[in-house]
Amino acid sequence: MTLSVYNTLSRRQEPFETVEPGKVKMYYCGVTVYDYCHLGHARACIVWDVVRRYLQFVGYEVRYVQNFTDVDDKILNRARQEHSSMEAVSERFIKAYFEDMARLNVKEASEYPRATHTMNGITRLIHELENKGYAYANQGDVYYAVRQFPEYGKLSGRKLENSQAGASGRVDLEDPEYQKKKDSVDFALWKAAKPGEPAWESVWGKGRPGWHIECSAMVRDRLGETIDIHAGGEDLIFPHHENEIAQSEAVTGKPLSRYWMHNGMVKVDGEKMSKSLGNFTTIRDLLDRGVDPMAVRLFVLMAQYRTPIDFTDEAIQAATNGWHTLKKGLLFGYQYGEKFGWGKGGQGNNFSSPVPNSYIERFQEAVNNDFNFPGGLIVLFELAKELHREGNILVHEGKTEIPPDELLKQWHTLVTLAGVLGLEAEMEAENSTSDNLSDAQIEAKIQERQEARLAKNFVLSDRIRDELLQCGITLIDNRDGTRWHRN
Repeated sequence: MTLSVYNTLSRRQEPFETVEPGKVKMYYCGVTVYDYCHLGHARACIVWDVVRRYLQFVGYEVRYVQNFTDVDDKILNRARQEHSSMEAVSERFIKAYFEDMARLNVKEASEYPRATHTMNGITRLIHELENKGYAYANQGDVYYAVRQFPEYGKLSGRKLENSQAGASGRVDLEDPEYQKKKDSVDFALWKAAKPGEPAWESVWGKGRPGWHIECSAMVRDRLGETIDIHAGGEDLIFPHHENEIAQSEAVTGKPLSRYWMHNGMVKVDGEKMSKSLGNFTTIRDLLDRGVDPMAVRLFVLMAQYRTPIDFTDEAIQAATNGWHTLKKGLLFGYQYGEKFGWGKGGQGNNFSSPVPNSYIERFQEAVNNDFNFPGGLIVLFELAKELHREGNILVHEGKTEIPPDELLKQWHTLVTLAGVLGLEAEMEAENSTSDNLSDAQIEAKIQERQEARLAKNFVLSDRIRDELLQCGITLIDNRDGTRWHRN
């Protein structure tokens, strides 16, 4: 089965064909840097990270661009609250973004353009829109004349008569500047400078760009007039992506993107995440509470990317348990590799080009159906459970049922496919060996784990087990309690 993807623009699943054979130009509307990233950002960044990883896995050369919106009302408001500057706020939260994404094992994009670094491209695009009759200036502001673009609404399916002014939440309908519009559905391309705000020179006077024009300009500057994938959260379909299409295609006469892809939203205990409800969770708060970053990735990937997901304690616990199952399989070679003659920790093996096999074929068959990562995970869990079973047999009987050469292929495949999903487990340090722990220390750890299990604190009990495993101690639970041995 060849890769097919759901295209928001056509509202159907289509075969994936790129503008240039073998190459993918992909743009993801990134974050507005006025606060720490939250669970919604985590989902979007993980989803598009894995889409990019998978495209590379099947042989595409991917140029992945993700922007930072670093000039915006929200950033300016934050700067005023902190008696700081727009630049200082942006830099702080861009730095925080990279810290959070590194913890989630999100690979860096090919480029991270910023709105403030794209002013020439922004003003050029506005000027072209004005020359073609799609934009008009009024007292230093410039607006897009929406009714001049007959295809407006083709992405969202909205009719102009049903469009609500200020739908983005970034427009104050009481603002005197809003009254400069010729039509209520028009939107700002350029905003005249206000006292105390940063501004840039332009033919319309000093000012700063509107939100929508920034992405149109950054896509054009970095990737060209037509790209392959334009991605983002479904909350961006209208008005942001609709407006991008109107701006870009009015100037170029070409499709802005062949495929428009959108991830579903994140709810918390069934409700929309918001600070007013007290359920607003940042990535760093979640991870600092001890939730494993790989469990967060797994939580995201266990759901079809276009559907909403509900973040609950039960859901993250299920993902944590699932991660421990996968981790056992991923650590198989490190734990038993020397016994099979694979080299210390299996480190002598090349994981870059696995031999095609039925597991990889089934994984690709699932994921080729509109990036069905939950279907692909079924294959990973099957491999992990098989390896764990063989590890238990080896411990108890001294040999495995499956030949070591076949086990090596299975482990090789599991590590490779898990890497496609960004799920990685490694022994933490070479010095973490069983020799560093006395029998009494091990027994104390086991007792601590037992107490955690009785208290139903399974996150802590699993963490203790994994810590011991990384130190070369394998625990075996049975009716009589917990046995252990040094590897």
